[in-house]
Amino acid sequence: MTTPLTAKIDQYLTENLPHYLEMLRQMVSINSFTANPEGVDKLGRLTAAAFAPLGFSAESVPADNPVYGRHLVLTRQGKSGRKIGLVSHLDTVFPPEEEIRNDFYWREEGNRIYGPGTVDIKGGTVLIYMMLAALRAHAPDVYEDVTWVVLLASAEERGGADFGRLCVERLAGDTLACLIFEGGSFNGREFLVVVARKGMATYRVTTRGKASHAGSAHERGANAIVQMADVIQRIKAMTDYEREITFNVGVVQGGTVTNRVPHQAVAELEMRAFATDVYEAGLKTMLALPEQASVRSHDGAFACSVEVAVTRKTAPWQRNEMTDRLLAIWQAAGAELGLRVAPEERGGLSDGNFFWDQIPTLDGLGVSGGNSHCSERSADGRKDQEYCLVSSFVPKTLLNVTAVLKLLGYQ
Repeated sequence: MTTPLTAKIDQYLTENLPHYLEMLRQMVSINSFTANPEGVDKLGRLTAAAFAPLGFSAESVPADNPVYGRHLVLTRQGKSGRKIGLVSHLDTVFPPEEEIRNDFYWREEGNRIYGPGTVDIKGGTVLIYMMLAALRAHAPDVYEDVTWVVLLASAEERGGADFGRLCVERLAGDTLACLIFEGGSFNGREFLVVVARKGMATYRVTTRGKASHAGSAHERGANAIVQMADVIQRIKAMTDYEREITFNVGVVQGGTVTNRVPHQAVAELEMRAFATDVYEAGLKTMLALPEQASVRSHDGAFACSVEVAVTRKTAPWQRNEMTDRLLAIWQAAGAELGLRVAPEERGGLSDGNFFWDQIPTLDGLGVSGGNSHCSERSADGRKDQEYCLVSSFVPKTLLNVTAVLKLLGYQ
Protein backbone atom coordinates (compact mmCIF):
# COMPACT_ATOMS: atom_id res chain seq x y z
CA MET A 1 0.00 0.00 0.00
CA THR A 2 1.45 3.36 -0.99
CA THR A 3 1.93 6.14 1.56
CA PRO A 4 0.92 9.80 1.08
CA LEU A 5 4.58 10.64 0.44
CA THR A 6 4.87 7.90 -2.16
CA ALA A 7 1.74 9.18 -3.89
CA LYS A 8 3.15 12.72 -4.01
CA ILE A 9 6.46 11.52 -5.43
CA ASP A 10 4.65 9.39 -8.02
CA GLN A 11 2.65 12.42 -9.14
CA TYR A 12 5.76 14.63 -9.19
CA LEU A 13 7.71 12.17 -11.34
CA THR A 14 4.81 11.66 -13.73
CA GLU A 15 4.26 15.39 -14.22
CA ASN A 16 7.96 15.96 -14.90
CA LEU A 17 8.52 12.93 -17.12
CA PRO A 18 8.59 15.01 -20.35
CA HIS A 19 11.50 17.02 -18.89
CA TYR A 20 13.40 13.84 -18.01
CA LEU A 21 12.86 12.39 -21.47
CA GLU A 22 14.13 15.58 -23.06
CA MET A 23 17.25 15.27 -20.90
CA LEU A 24 17.68 11.72 -22.20
CA ARG A 25 17.16 12.88 -25.79
CA GLN A 26 19.98 15.40 -25.43
CA MET A 27 22.28 12.73 -24.00
CA VAL A 28 21.44 10.22 -26.73
CA SER A 29 22.13 12.85 -29.42
CA ILE A 30 25.82 12.88 -28.39
CA ASN A 31 27.92 10.04 -29.74
CA SER A 32 29.88 8.81 -26.73
CA PHE A 33 31.57 5.73 -28.16
CA THR A 34 34.34 4.68 -25.78
CA ALA A 35 37.03 5.45 -28.37
CA ASN A 36 35.51 8.90 -29.04
CA PRO A 37 36.93 10.89 -26.10
CA GLU A 38 35.62 14.20 -27.45
CA GLY A 39 32.06 12.84 -27.43
CA VAL A 40 32.47 11.23 -24.01
CA ASP A 41 33.73 14.49 -22.55
CA LYS A 42 30.95 16.45 -24.26
CA LEU A 43 28.39 14.16 -22.61
CA GLY A 44 30.22 14.64 -19.31
CA ARG A 45 29.83 18.42 -19.59
CA LEU A 46 26.14 18.10 -20.43
CA THR A 47 25.60 15.76 -17.48
CA ALA A 48 27.45 18.07 -15.08
CA ALA A 49 25.33 21.01 -16.24
CA ALA A 50 22.13 18.99 -15.74
CA PHE A 51 23.02 18.09 -12.14
CA ALA A 52 24.30 21.55 -11.19
CA PRO A 53 20.83 22.91 -10.26
CA LEU A 54 20.55 20.06 -7.76
CA GLY A 55 23.61 21.45 -5.99
CA PHE A 56 26.27 19.12 -7.39
CA SER A 57 29.85 20.18 -8.06
CA ALA A 58 31.65 18.48 -10.93
CA GLU A 59 35.14 17.05 -11.23
CA SER A 60 36.66 15.46 -14.33
CA VAL A 61 39.21 12.73 -13.62
CA PRO A 62 41.56 11.48 -16.35
CA ALA A 63 41.31 7.78 -17.17
CA ASP A 64 44.49 5.75 -16.82
CA ASN A 65 44.46 5.19 -20.57
CA PRO A 66 44.82 8.60 -22.27
CA VAL A 67 42.95 7.46 -25.39
CA TYR A 68 39.70 7.50 -23.40
CA GLY A 69 37.66 10.42 -22.12
CA ARG A 70 37.54 11.63 -18.54
CA HIS A 71 35.59 10.06 -15.70
CA LEU A 72 33.03 12.38 -14.09
CA VAL A 73 32.45 12.74 -10.35
CA LEU A 74 29.48 14.80 -9.14
CA THR A 75 29.30 15.52 -5.41
CA ARG A 76 26.78 17.18 -3.14
CA GLN A 77 28.02 17.43 0.43
CA GLY A 78 25.48 16.56 3.13
CA LYS A 79 25.16 17.62 6.74
CA SER A 80 25.83 14.19 8.19
CA GLY A 81 28.65 11.77 7.56
CA ARG A 82 26.35 9.38 5.72
CA LYS A 83 27.12 8.83 2.07
CA ILE A 84 25.48 7.08 -0.88
CA GLY A 85 27.21 6.40 -4.19
CA LEU A 86 25.31 6.35 -7.48
CA VAL A 87 27.11 4.84 -10.47
CA SER A 88 26.57 5.11 -14.21
CA HIS A 89 28.86 5.51 -17.22
CA LEU A 90 29.26 7.92 -20.09
CA ASP A 91 30.40 5.64 -22.90
CA THR A 92 28.52 3.44 -25.34
CA VAL A 93 29.70 0.75 -27.78
CA PHE A 94 28.59 2.46 -31.01
CA PRO A 95 31.13 4.24 -33.26
CA PRO A 96 29.75 7.28 -35.12
CA GLU A 97 29.95 5.52 -38.48
CA GLU A 98 27.86 2.61 -37.14
CA GLU A 99 25.13 4.97 -35.97
CA ILE A 100 25.10 6.59 -39.43
CA ARG A 101 25.19 3.28 -41.31
CA ASN A 102 22.26 1.82 -39.36
CA ASP A 103 20.28 5.09 -39.04
CA PHE A 104 20.47 4.58 -35.29
CA TYR A 105 19.22 7.72 -33.58
CA TRP A 106 16.51 8.85 -31.17
CA ARG A 107 13.25 7.31 -32.36
CA GLU A 108 9.99 7.11 -30.43
CA GLU A 109 7.59 4.25 -31.16
CA GLY A 110 4.80 3.93 -28.61
CA ASN A 111 6.26 2.84 -25.29
CA ARG A 112 9.71 2.36 -26.78
CA ILE A 113 12.44 4.93 -27.31
CA TYR A 114 15.23 3.67 -29.54
CA GLY A 115 18.72 5.13 -29.58
CA PRO A 116 22.34 4.53 -28.55
CA GLY A 117 22.59 4.29 -24.79
CA THR A 118 18.86 4.55 -24.09
CA VAL A 119 19.03 1.53 -21.76
CA ASP A 120 22.82 1.10 -21.50
CA ILE A 121 23.16 3.45 -19.73
CA LYS A 122 22.07 7.03 -20.39
CA GLY A 123 18.58 6.12 -19.24
CA GLY A 124 20.16 5.02 -15.96
CA THR A 125 21.84 8.41 -15.55
CA VAL A 126 18.46 10.08 -16.02
CA LEU A 127 16.97 7.79 -13.34
CA ILE A 128 19.68 8.94 -10.92
CA TYR A 129 18.65 12.53 -11.65
CA MET A 130 14.96 11.68 -11.20
CA MET A 131 15.57 10.04 -7.83
CA LEU A 132 17.60 12.96 -6.52
CA ALA A 133 15.14 15.56 -7.84
CA ALA A 134 12.22 13.75 -6.20
CA LEU A 135 14.02 13.56 -2.85
CA ARG A 136 14.97 17.22 -3.06
CA ALA A 137 11.38 18.21 -3.76
CA HIS A 138 9.54 15.94 -1.31
CA ALA A 139 12.06 14.81 1.31
CA PRO A 140 14.35 17.86 1.56
CA ASP A 141 15.63 17.01 5.04
CA VAL A 142 16.79 13.62 3.78
CA TYR A 143 18.30 15.16 0.68
CA GLU A 144 20.24 17.74 2.69
CA ASP A 145 21.42 15.22 5.27
CA VAL A 146 23.18 12.79 2.93
CA THR A 147 26.36 13.22 0.93
CA TRP A 148 25.53 12.11 -2.61
CA VAL A 149 28.34 11.04 -4.92
CA VAL A 150 27.48 10.34 -8.57
CA LEU A 151 30.30 8.57 -10.41
CA LEU A 152 30.27 8.10 -14.19
CA ALA A 153 32.94 6.02 -15.93
CA SER A 154 34.34 7.11 -19.26
CA ALA A 155 35.34 3.62 -20.47
CA GLU A 156 33.10 1.08 -18.72
CA GLU A 157 32.59 -0.84 -21.95
CA ARG A 158 36.36 -1.50 -22.12
CA GLY A 159 36.79 -2.62 -18.52
CA GLY A 160 38.37 0.17 -16.54
CA ALA A 161 39.76 -1.06 -13.24
CA ASP A 162 40.93 2.52 -12.67
CA PHE A 163 37.31 3.65 -12.35
CA GLY A 164 36.75 0.93 -9.75
CA ARG A 165 39.67 2.32 -7.75
CA LEU A 166 38.18 5.81 -8.10
CA CYS A 167 34.87 4.58 -6.68
CA VAL A 168 36.59 2.99 -3.70
CA GLU A 169 38.58 6.17 -3.11
CA ARG A 170 35.57 8.51 -3.22
CA LEU A 171 33.20 6.23 -1.31
CA ALA A 172 35.56 5.35 1.52
CA GLY A 173 34.13 5.85 5.00
CA ASP A 174 30.49 5.66 6.04
CA THR A 175 29.06 4.79 2.65
CA LEU A 176 25.72 3.09 3.16
CA ALA A 177 25.44 1.79 -0.39
CA CYS A 178 26.75 2.06 -3.91
CA LEU A 179 23.81 1.83 -6.30
CA ILE A 180 24.51 0.99 -9.94
CA PHE A 181 22.04 2.09 -12.60
CA GLU A 182 22.63 -0.47 -15.32
CA GLY A 183 19.36 -1.50 -16.96
CA GLY A 184 17.08 -3.83 -15.03
CA SER A 185 13.94 -5.72 -15.91
CA PHE A 186 10.47 -4.52 -14.91
CA ASN A 187 7.41 -6.24 -16.39
CA GLY A 188 4.73 -4.26 -14.57
CA ARG A 189 4.54 -6.73 -11.68
CA GLU A 190 8.12 -7.63 -10.82
CA PHE A 191 11.44 -5.81 -10.65
CA LEU A 192 14.74 -7.65 -11.06
CA VAL A 193 17.81 -6.24 -9.31
CA VAL A 194 21.32 -7.55 -9.86
CA VAL A 195 23.04 -9.13 -6.86
CA ALA A 196 25.93 -10.99 -8.54
CA ARG A 197 27.85 -10.96 -11.81
CA LYS A 198 30.21 -13.31 -13.56
CA GLY A 199 33.90 -12.63 -13.56
CA MET A 200 35.80 -12.52 -16.83
CA ALA A 201 39.28 -13.35 -18.01
CA THR A 202 40.55 -12.74 -21.53
CA TYR A 203 43.38 -14.60 -23.21
CA ARG A 204 45.60 -14.50 -26.26
CA VAL A 205 46.67 -17.93 -27.49
CA THR A 206 49.54 -18.20 -29.96
CA THR A 207 50.52 -21.38 -31.78
CA ARG A 208 53.92 -21.54 -33.46
CA GLY A 209 54.81 -24.02 -36.14
CA LYS A 210 57.30 -24.33 -38.99
CA ALA A 211 56.79 -22.77 -42.40
CA SER A 212 57.59 -24.71 -45.54
CA HIS A 213 56.57 -24.90 -49.19
CA ALA A 214 53.12 -26.46 -49.41
CA GLY A 215 53.96 -28.21 -52.67
CA SER A 216 57.57 -29.38 -52.60
CA ALA A 217 58.22 -29.65 -48.84
CA HIS A 218 54.84 -30.15 -47.21
CA GLU A 219 56.15 -32.96 -44.99
CA ARG A 220 58.71 -30.65 -43.39
CA GLY A 221 56.10 -28.08 -42.29
CA ALA A 222 54.34 -27.97 -38.93
CA ASN A 223 50.95 -26.29 -39.42
CA ALA A 224 50.24 -23.71 -36.74
CA ILE A 225 46.60 -23.38 -37.86
CA VAL A 226 46.01 -27.11 -37.45
CA GLN A 227 47.54 -26.84 -33.98
CA MET A 228 45.24 -23.89 -33.24
CA ALA A 229 42.23 -25.91 -34.42
CA ASP A 230 43.10 -28.59 -31.89
CA VAL A 231 43.54 -25.98 -29.15
CA ILE A 232 40.18 -24.39 -29.98
CA GLN A 233 38.44 -27.74 -29.64
CA ARG A 234 40.07 -28.21 -26.24
CA ILE A 235 38.93 -24.73 -25.19
CA LYS A 236 35.39 -25.41 -26.42
CA ALA A 237 35.27 -28.53 -24.26
CA MET A 238 36.08 -26.43 -21.15
CA THR A 239 32.62 -24.80 -21.20
CA ASP A 240 30.50 -26.38 -18.48
CA TYR A 241 27.00 -24.97 -18.16
CA GLU A 242 26.29 -26.86 -14.95
CA ARG A 243 29.25 -25.17 -13.29
CA GLU A 244 28.32 -21.88 -15.03
CA ILE A 245 31.64 -21.37 -16.76
CA THR A 246 31.86 -20.50 -20.45
CA PHE A 247 34.66 -20.00 -22.94
CA ASN A 248 34.21 -18.07 -26.18
CA VAL A 249 36.86 -17.94 -28.90
CA GLY A 250 36.05 -14.64 -30.59
CA VAL A 251 38.97 -13.88 -32.92
CA VAL A 252 41.24 -16.21 -34.92
CA GLN A 253 44.03 -15.17 -37.28
CA GLY A 254 46.72 -17.19 -39.01
CA GLY A 255 48.63 -17.86 -42.17
CA THR A 256 49.57 -15.67 -45.09
CA VAL A 257 49.07 -17.52 -48.40
CA THR A 258 47.70 -20.92 -49.39
CA ASN A 259 50.96 -22.29 -50.84
CA ARG A 260 52.80 -21.97 -47.53
CA VAL A 261 52.43 -24.16 -44.46
CA PRO A 262 51.54 -21.52 -41.81
CA HIS A 263 54.06 -20.94 -39.06
CA GLN A 264 51.85 -18.98 -36.65
CA ALA A 265 48.23 -18.52 -35.60
CA VAL A 266 46.65 -16.33 -32.90
CA ALA A 267 43.30 -16.59 -31.13
CA GLU A 268 41.66 -14.23 -28.65
CA LEU A 269 38.99 -15.43 -26.27
CA GLU A 270 37.18 -14.81 -23.01
CA MET A 271 36.13 -16.91 -20.06
CA ARG A 272 33.28 -16.13 -17.64
CA ALA A 273 32.26 -17.73 -14.36
CA PHE A 274 30.21 -16.88 -11.26
CA ALA A 275 32.04 -18.80 -8.52
CA THR A 276 35.58 -17.81 -7.58
CA ASP A 277 36.82 -21.41 -7.30
CA VAL A 278 35.42 -22.23 -10.75
CA TYR A 279 36.95 -19.04 -12.15
CA GLU A 280 40.38 -19.89 -10.72
CA ALA A 281 40.13 -23.47 -11.99
CA GLY A 282 39.37 -22.11 -15.47
CA LEU A 283 42.48 -19.95 -15.35
CA LYS A 284 44.56 -22.94 -14.34
CA THR A 285 43.16 -25.10 -17.13
CA MET A 286 43.85 -22.44 -19.75
CA LEU A 287 47.41 -21.97 -18.56
CA ALA A 288 47.99 -25.72 -18.91
CA LEU A 289 47.30 -25.68 -22.66
CA PRO A 290 51.00 -25.29 -23.63
CA GLU A 291 51.60 -28.75 -22.21
CA GLN A 292 49.10 -30.23 -24.67
CA ALA A 293 50.63 -29.27 -28.02
CA SER A 294 49.90 -32.13 -30.40
CA VAL A 295 50.93 -31.25 -33.96
CA ARG A 296 54.31 -32.17 -35.47
CA SER A 297 55.74 -32.04 -38.97
CA HIS A 298 55.18 -35.29 -40.89
CA ASP A 299 58.92 -36.05 -40.82
CA GLY A 300 58.88 -35.68 -37.02
CA ALA A 301 61.63 -33.05 -36.97
CA PHE A 302 59.56 -30.16 -35.59
CA ALA A 303 56.79 -29.89 -32.97
CA CYS A 304 54.37 -26.98 -32.74
CA SER A 305 54.22 -24.97 -29.52
CA VAL A 306 51.33 -23.25 -27.72
CA GLU A 307 51.59 -20.04 -25.70
CA VAL A 308 48.83 -18.61 -23.47
CA ALA A 309 48.81 -15.03 -22.19
CA VAL A 310 46.19 -13.69 -19.77
CA THR A 311 45.31 -10.22 -21.06
CA ARG A 312 42.68 -9.26 -18.48
CA LYS A 313 41.32 -10.56 -15.20
CA THR A 314 38.12 -9.28 -13.56
CA ALA A 315 37.04 -11.41 -10.63
CA PRO A 316 33.42 -12.53 -10.10
CA TRP A 317 30.98 -10.52 -7.99
CA GLN A 318 29.61 -13.24 -5.73
CA ARG A 319 26.43 -13.30 -3.66
CA ASN A 320 27.31 -11.76 -0.31
CA GLU A 321 25.76 -10.49 2.91
CA MET A 322 26.21 -6.77 2.15
CA THR A 323 24.40 -6.98 -1.18
CA ASP A 324 21.71 -9.27 0.26
CA ARG A 325 20.96 -6.72 3.00
CA LEU A 326 20.35 -4.10 0.31
CA LEU A 327 18.22 -6.59 -1.62
CA ALA A 328 16.02 -7.07 1.46
CA ILE A 329 15.47 -3.29 1.69
CA TRP A 330 14.50 -3.09 -2.00
CA GLN A 331 12.18 -6.06 -1.54
CA ALA A 332 10.48 -4.33 1.39
CA ALA A 333 10.11 -1.19 -0.73
CA GLY A 334 8.61 -3.23 -3.56
CA ALA A 335 6.15 -4.88 -1.18
CA GLU A 336 5.07 -1.43 -0.01
CA LEU A 337 4.33 -0.53 -3.63
CA GLY A 338 2.46 -3.80 -4.20
CA LEU A 339 5.18 -5.23 -6.45
CA ARG A 340 7.75 -8.02 -6.19
CA VAL A 341 11.52 -7.48 -6.25
CA ALA A 342 13.57 -10.53 -7.22
CA PRO A 343 17.35 -11.07 -7.36
CA GLU A 344 19.16 -11.65 -10.63
CA GLU A 345 22.65 -13.08 -11.15
CA ARG A 346 23.86 -11.68 -14.47
CA GLY A 347 26.55 -12.94 -16.83
CA GLY A 348 27.69 -9.51 -17.98
CA LEU A 349 30.14 -7.38 -15.99
CA SER A 350 29.60 -3.93 -14.51
CA ASP A 351 31.65 -1.52 -12.45
CA GLY A 352 30.35 -3.35 -9.37
CA ASN A 353 32.74 -6.22 -10.09
CA PHE A 354 35.57 -3.97 -8.90
CA PHE A 355 34.26 -2.99 -5.45
CA TRP A 356 31.33 -5.20 -4.32
CA ASP A 357 33.51 -6.74 -1.61
CA GLN A 358 34.42 -3.34 -0.14
CA ILE A 359 31.21 -1.31 -0.44
CA PRO A 360 27.61 -2.58 -0.11
CA THR A 361 26.53 -2.71 -3.77
CA LEU A 362 23.29 -3.29 -5.66
CA ASP A 363 22.93 -3.20 -9.45
CA GLY A 364 20.30 -3.23 -12.19
CA LEU A 365 18.49 -0.16 -10.84
CA GLY A 366 18.24 1.62 -14.20
CA VAL A 367 15.49 1.72 -16.79
CA SER A 368 14.03 -1.33 -18.48
CA GLY A 369 14.46 -2.00 -22.16
CA GLY A 370 16.19 -4.36 -24.53
CA ASN A 371 18.71 -5.05 -27.29
CA SER A 372 21.68 -3.51 -25.48
CA HIS A 373 24.71 -3.11 -27.77
CA CYS A 374 22.52 -3.63 -30.88
CA SER A 375 22.24 -1.05 -33.68
CA GLU A 376 20.94 -3.08 -36.62
CA ARG A 377 17.30 -3.61 -37.54
CA SER A 378 15.66 -5.68 -40.24
CA ALA A 379 12.27 -5.59 -41.93
CA ASP A 380 11.38 -9.05 -40.62
CA GLY A 381 12.01 -7.95 -37.02
CA ARG A 382 14.70 -10.51 -36.30
CA LYS A 383 17.15 -7.68 -35.73
CA ASP A 384 16.21 -4.64 -33.68
CA GLN A 385 17.96 -1.70 -32.08
CA GLU A 386 18.58 -0.82 -28.45
CA TYR A 387 15.59 0.74 -26.71
CA CYS A 388 14.22 1.74 -23.32
CA LEU A 389 10.63 1.50 -22.08
CA VAL A 390 9.05 4.84 -21.16
CA SER A 391 6.68 3.05 -18.79
CA SER A 392 9.61 1.94 -16.60
CA PHE A 393 10.97 5.39 -15.70
CA VAL A 394 8.50 6.39 -13.00
CA PRO A 395 7.96 2.97 -11.32
CA LYS A 396 11.68 2.21 -11.14
CA THR A 397 12.46 5.65 -9.74
CA LEU A 398 9.64 5.31 -7.23
CA LEU A 399 11.07 1.95 -6.11
CA ASN A 400 14.55 3.42 -5.71
CA VAL A 401 13.30 6.48 -3.80
CA THR A 402 11.22 4.32 -1.46
CA ALA A 403 14.12 1.94 -0.87
CA VAL A 404 16.63 4.75 -0.23
CA LEU A 405 14.28 6.27 2.35
CA LYS A 406 14.12 2.87 4.05
CA LEU A 407 17.89 2.51 3.85
CA LEU A 408 18.24 5.85 5.61
CA GLY A 409 15.66 4.93 8.26
CA TYR A 410 13.00 7.42 7.20
CA GLN A 411 10.30 4.83 6.43
